[in-house]
Amino acid sequence: MIAAATNGRTAAVRPDRTRERATAVNQLLLAAACLAACGLVVVLDDLHDGETLFFGVLAIFALTVVALVVPWNRIQPRWVSLVPIGDLVAIFFLEMGQPDAQLWLLWMVPATWLATVGGWRGLLIGAGSASVLFWTSNLLHDGFSSAVHIVLGPLAVSMASIVAYVAARRSAAQRALLDEQAEYLDHAVERARRQEDAVSELLDAVDFGVVRIGADGSISIENDAHARLSAVGAEGQLFDADGESPIEPAMVPLARARRGETFEGTLHWQGPPGEGRRALQSTARRLIDVDGTDIGAILVTRDVTAERMAVSMRDELVASVSHELRTPLTSVLGHLDLALEDPEVGDAARRSLEIAERNASRLLVIIGDVLAATADGPGRFDVRPVEEDLARVVLASVESLEPKAEARGIRIDVSGVESAVAEIDPMRIRQVVDNLVGNAVSYHAGDGLIEVGVTADDKHAWLVVRDDGPGIAADVLPRLFERRFRGSAAQSSRPHGNGLGLAISRDLVRAHGGEITVQSEPDAGATFVVRLPLRRAGANA
Repeated sequence: MIAAATNGRTAAVRPDRTRERATAVNQLLLAAACLAACGLVVVLDDLHDGETLFFGVLAIFALTVVALVVPWNRIQPRWVSLVPIGDLVAIFFLEMGQPDAQLWLLWMVPATWLATVGGWRGLLIGAGSASVLFWTSNLLHDGFSSAVHIVLGPLAVSMASIVAYVAARRSAAQRALLDEQAEYLDHAVERARRQEDAVSELLDAVDFGVVRIGADGSISIENDAHARLSAVGAEGQLFDADGESPIEPAMVPLARARRGETFEGTLHWQGPPGEGRRALQSTARRLIDVDGTDIGAILVTRDVTAERMAVSMRDELVASVSHELRTPLTSVLGHLDLALEDPEVGDAARRSLEIAERNASRLLVIIGDVLAATADGPGRFDVRPVEEDLARVVLASVESLEPKAEARGIRIDVSGVESAVAEIDPMRIRQVVDNLVGNAVSYHAGDGLIEVGVTADDKHAWLVVRDDGPGIAADVLPRLFERRFRGSAAQSSRPHGNGLGLAISRDLVRAHGGEITVQSEPDAGATFVVRLPLRRAGANA
């Protein structure tokens, strides 16, 4: 940019000497032609009037000196016409000095010169003056001896002047068009430069790294943030998401993006294990032109160290709280078991103690699930399958949730529940059913219907929970079973969960060898389908 500015200042200061150069070149060419013609006359022909011829040559020489010395760019352009007009007179003396040498042909040079620089006025002056001088020289020499000669000379000069005039006009039009196009290109380049500067300033202002990669893998744009995030040496060593496995240079995000790979939200750690390392998240996407051509890629890198630290601290807090709850809860269960073993406990008290013991046991299991869900990687749950009727587990769950549903005007239809005996962990599956039906009640707008069905085929038992609630947004569905993920609707709803319920339910179902899926459309409700094998893998039929 500095060099361009310097060149611009130089061009602005440097004077335009185009008119001076054109005047000098034209006059020098005419002088050379005159000297050559006169030299041939002196050598090959007898001189008719040497003094007049010499005076003409001297006039040409004087006009050449004037053309070279006068600063034509500093005076009015019309004054340049004086030089070719003087040449017309000088050639008249040449013609008078040697009439038979056909030196009148030299009049074409100043005549066309005047037509070029003077427009139609120059055309009239040049052609007219040359014609008058031609006739005058013939009249003074031998009269109008030949009518053809009298007409042919001026006609030739006039035609040459007209051709020069037309060529000059065309050249001027082309030059004007080129100047207009050059000005347009200058404006376009200036706009592009300003836009590029604005984009560069914008990219340098953001706190995430951006790299523009060309179709050939070359880097065309790199903002300051990416340069800051790209440390060198040992501090720049990248490790995988586990923080321990080093990433080979060929597998770092930039190298992968330059090879044409695409990826979304790839997490890696920068720097060796310990304090001071950074967590970076990279995304690479291809750029496609309007005609479908691949024109390169863009790589975006964010520093997510603070986010990862916050998630880690939250998980540690949840794990700590859950661990602290487990110890007193285990003591409560122990004392409940002792109370239940006392034969003197009455029937009513025993029923209350059994309810307390059952719910305390469920709470202990849930605490264990929270600990498993907050650990790194998928949760690992203790599943103890027994042969149990899935319908009984489902009906018990629905019965416990009906009061909450009735309070909101929601009816739970269990007419589709059929007997389906399978090898399941009743407590774990009860947790899944509680979560699915509980979510259907909690996130329903009210005054609606929830349908719960159970059936079986020769290999699987099926649980279906369908509601006519607000449904789930399309952009939320792919992430619905991620741990700690809560959609915008869930975040703004009255029951505030922790985003672990569906993730735990999916892991529990998969621990049984099954799968859970969901189908939904906005304002059309949601349908959750749980598939469970009737027999555990490896069990006898």
